[in-house]
Amino acid sequence: MGKALEGIRILDMTHVQSGPSATQLLAWLGADVIKLEAPGKGDITRQQLRDLPDVDSLYFTMLNCNKRSITVNMKSDEGKEVFTRLVQESDVLVENFGPGVVDRFGFAWERLQELNPRLVYASIKGFGPGRYAGFKAYEVVAQAMGGSMSTTGDEDGPPTATGAQIGDSGTGVHLVAGILAALLQRTTTGRGQRVQVAMQDAVLNLCRVKLRDQQRLAHGPLGEYPNDNFGDEVPRSGNASGGGQPGWAVKCAPGGPNDYIYVIVQPTGWAPIAKLIGRPELAEDPAWATPKARLDKLDKMFALIEEWTEQHTKWAVMEDLNAHDIPCGPILSTRELIEDDTLATLGSVVEVDHPERGPFKTVGCPIKLSDSPVDVERSPLLGEHTDQVLSELGLADRADAYRAAGAI
Repeated sequence: MGKALEGIRILDMTHVQSGPSATQLLAWLGADVIKLEAPGKGDITRQQLRDLPDVDSLYFTMLNCNKRSITVNMKSDEGKEVFTRLVQESDVLVENFGPGVVDRFGFAWERLQELNPRLVYASIKGFGPGRYAGFKAYEVVAQAMGGSMSTTGDEDGPPTATGAQIGDSGTGVHLVAGILAALLQRTTTGRGQRVQVAMQDAVLNLCRVKLRDQQRLAHGPLGEYPNDNFGDEVPRSGNASGGGQPGWAVKCAPGGPNDYIYVIVQPTGWAPIAKLIGRPELAEDPAWATPKARLDKLDKMFALIEEWTEQHTKWAVMEDLNAHDIPCGPILSTRELIEDDTLATLGSVVEVDHPERGPFKTVGCPIKLSDSPVDVERSPLLGEHTDQVLSELGLADRADAYRAAGAI
């Protein structure tokens, strides 16, 4: 059975996380992703956060599965010759360098269009044009400047970063959408185009509900938030969902750091919850029976629920609540996730064998296509496919000369 992106070649000039997360998704979907790295050390994440000496780090291996690696010295004339051929034979070029880096190599967008009018040139930058354009951006910087940190954390605590990599991998997912759209449009126009995603914009897009609430503040306090005081900005509100249905993380037995379950109380769920917690009379009590009546005492409501959940494990509570169709989710630790049999069966967490580090676990492809199943393959060793790719480009007879010149 064929792959969805079979026949699409991606020239991957990305590094660290945001770019590699995008190209890995494209590789999982069947594209031939050729990772272009500098000779010697390659992508910096090969060395970062190593747990084994002289072995590619998990940081690298978990972001570069299903790719091929070629080493090219972009500062040499011979290296630029190889790069030129790669551009001519590729459908998409992806990079997440700082502003102007590819241009300084001598390959501005106009030059790339001359070499390959069908090329889709996709870039991730920290910020769009304007005041912030030249600033450096990292994961938490994007969270800080995209609206996430100001709305995450406890009301009386500092701004807090989320553990989800919404700045890096979140931007990567946005870039994939843009690349696929450009490839689809190319089928009718015959031409490639620029695709650009700023990390700040990606985080902002994921924080749109907070911008919704910022505008709602003009008409009074946000009733679904548990906060006592409202100023002229959306406040941090702990584990409140900020949506139409109140939710909170409540403690469970035996009381460990992740022995919690997140419970959402919908209007239809209150009566069965009241019965489960041993307070069935609250289902009919006018002071508790309706969402409006409960709105000004959400803290008391969840305290009552917590008195019950603290007597049971999060797994037992999950079973009891789901039996009554009450939305909930136990807080799963990283260890629980990586050891979860259901996720393993689904291919959401997979084990991959690596020639130097041995087996390791990584995430599987989150996109499931009925006619294009994904097999997660290991990340490439540095320059592992250089000769193979040169042969495909018709440059096999130049390989020795390129090596002598330090171009590969």
